[in-house]
Amino acid sequence: MHYIVKLAAQTTTLLAIALTTGAVLAQSTRGSSAEMADLGRQHDSAWALFQALASEADGGGRLAEDNLPPWSGIYTRGRGRMDFDPDQLDDVLTSAVLTEEYQARFEETLRLRELGIEYDPLSTCSPPGYPRWLSEPFLREFVVTPDQTWLMNEMINDVRRIYTDDRGHTPQGDRYPLYNGDSVGFWDGHKLVTHTNQLMAGQYQRAHPDHSDQIETVEIWEQIDDRNIEVDVWVYDPPALAEPWHTRQLFTKLTDPEKRLRIRYWHCGENQNNDTYTTEEGATQFTDFTFTAEDDQNDNPDDNSEGNSEDDK
Repeated sequence: MHYIVKLAAQTTTLLAIALTTGAVLAQSTRGSSAEMADLGRQHDSAWALFQALASEADGGGRLAEDNLPPWSGIYTRGRGRMDFDPDQLDDVLTSAVLTEEYQARFEETLRLRELGIEYDPLSTCSPPGYPRWLSEPFLREFVVTPDQTWLMNEMINDVRRIYTDDRGHTPQGDRYPLYNGDSVGFWDGHKLVTHTNQLMAGQYQRAHPDHSDQIETVEIWEQIDDRNIEVDVWVYDPPALAEPWHTRQLFTKLTDPEKRLRIRYWHCGENQNNDTYTTEEGATQFTDFTFTAEDDQNDNPDDNSEGNSEDDK
């Protein structure tokens, strides 16, 4: 049996966003999450969906220097959840429709998690990779040029480059799995449409399902008001997903009138607390401490409250 969690109803509409963050841009024609999910199911692959969107946009276009969207600024991930599907209602389960094999793997992940055994590649300073890139709760900065768009995540100095200069993907013979894959795209007005392939196997987020290295995605990035960029994401992964998985991401520009915000260089290994190892059970553990009462006592030998009586003075 396939594991099916009902797609959560869209709880944030464009009208609600307009009331709280500004007027919706006139060119937005975004459908509902349910409509976008159905659009994904109408196509057998991410590439087929990408080609259909390109056809609807008459092939798309290259931006002129004087017609770049106003995306500059520092953003944070919106809606306040780290889940890959921010509209899901459950704290652990996802709205993905998994194949039998990957459903079993997911159930084993959750079982071990209940026992306190949880492995996350981020614990050993590995990059989050894409599509997990979308759900990490760190600062973002976006830079748009006519030929490339750079989507930068503060975490691990993670930069995605979207090529919009009419080039195709890397030739088949030169391909190999990458943390963020290879991304090409086109502009439909001020909407950025992307296709990504050549990705590593990984996980969507902690306590989320795994994905295979056959995963491919399509995204539509669109600024919906003066502070928010919304992204429709379709994930295709035949070994792991029984049907395409659609999610809707939100990135909100931070108020920064004094221009103090920066994307800093982040090297995970500079923090000595990130010195970890993998246990026999498959979890990660710190090398020098485990946060037990015995460790606290060993770290504070002068704090001998049990033997500190009047007779000892």
